[in-house]
Amino acid sequence: MKKLLLFSFFALVAFVSNAQHDMNSDKAKMPSPPAVTVAKIGGTTLEIKYSQPGVKGRNVWAGSLAPYGKVWRTGANEATTFEVSKDVTVQGKTLKAGKYGFFTIPGEKEWVIIFNKVAKQWGAYDYKESEDVLRVTAPAQAHDMTERFTISATDKGEVTLLWDKVAVPFTVK
Repeated sequence: MKKLLLFSFFALVAFVSNAQHDMNSDKAKMPSPPAVTVAKIGGTTLEIKYSQPGVKGRNVWAGSLAPYGKVWRTGANEATTFEVSKDVTVQGKTLKAGKYGFFTIPGEKEWVIIFNKVAKQWGAYDYKESEDVLRVTAPAQAHDMTERFTISATDKGEVTLLWDKVAVPFTVK
């Protein structure tokens, strides 16, 4: 009986371990796979974690994906997070070191970039404007087609949101 219990225990551990491994390896196959952007800006580390939805022939800005004038999670699945190891300025305004929920309000000519106290959220369903620590604006620019939502960052502090035929650059110093 002890051998049967011991065998059952190890079989369960192996099953759970394999299930977790399979679950992690399948994330890249998800419709909106996870992505991470990291940059070293001076002595500061910037890390942005997000998920990458695809255009897939849809009208991104006029549809329900990221409509103009409404708060967007800036990616898919969990809310995007924006973390800096030291105080920085974003578009010339101070953002203290920390981890933030990263939201945007898309617009045809200008976007509102939002840093929210609550980093761990699912989408923007529980987003509260009262929890915002900083809001800045950035210009929306025409760009070559980018099928999968992408956030790029350089060590010079240039961060760009790219999706569909739009680029939204802003600076972090």
